[in-house]
Amino acid sequence: MKVPASRGAELERKLIAQRFEMRSAPYALYWARGDGVVVTHYESGKFVVQGEHPEHFLEQFLGLRADGDAPTGAGKSAPRGDASAPQGADVTTIGGDESGKGDYFGPLVVAAVKLTPELSRKLENGEVRDCKLMNDESVLRVGAALRANVPHAIARLDPPAYNAEHARVKNLNPMLAALHAKAVRELAEPGVRVVIDQFANESLLRKALAGADIQLEQRHRGEEELAVAAASVIAREQFLLALHELSEEFAIDLAKGAGGPVDAAARRFVALHGADKLGAVAKLHFKNTQKLGNPRR
Repeated sequence: MKVPASRGAELERKLIAQRFEMRSAPYALYWARGDGVVVTHYESGKFVVQGEHPEHFLEQFLGLRADGDAPTGAGKSAPRGDASAPQGADVTTIGGDESGKGDYFGPLVVAAVKLTPELSRKLENGEVRDCKLMNDESVLRVGAALRANVPHAIARLDPPAYNAEHARVKNLNPMLAALHAKAVRELAEPGVRVVIDQFANESLLRKALAGADIQLEQRHRGEEELAVAAASVIAREQFLLALHELSEEFAIDLAKGAGGPVDAAARRFVALHGADKLGAVAKLHFKNTQKLGNPRR
């Protein structure tokens, strides 16, 4: 589609805030990858979105649906099934979300939170929201408060275990499904409603949760659900704490994300500890590892 080049800086800031991997590309304002899509915004104004669900990107970042319609909620009916489904404020709901999947350094963390209607009412209009809309200080403070006051479960793969599992399955999504299933099963009770921020084909998570007596919903922008938002905060808090611990252990400021500051930190780490130790702090299949062989990239 066409997006004026004058919007390039605005869109780039939004993508950086959402922890997209950003790069330069020939004749492009920027190239970005994250959340299941690859985006290229050319100097001509041509805007290309590639991925399994490009329509969700267009709706989130441009306010457009792939068919050109206004986004759901702007005078349109809700997605199929949503109108009749019980909402989190009315029934006990388990929400799940993850953190660290786009970060080169640190673990992959999944958190699940169970909110009763009473707990939901207590948290409404408070500080709990999608962690991507919060700064790190707020995430750490609110995450700690949530862990002290709401039922939750955490499943985590630290870099050594992450690298071993990724080498075995060659795909992040089955790893995420297994972590989500582990966290949900810790909190599940018969018939409970479970909402997960969708990250892959729905059948993958359903298979991981086979046999669980739950009502599973997988949704894009699941953080609109309070329980999922709370889970996103706890998952991010746990990721930030783990990243800080690794930084302290190896005396290196391990940056978040996968951009330039991360490449610089990786070079410092290798210079200090050696390349053979990198798997203790980093997800080795990321392209950041390949860049270490060419520091000018």
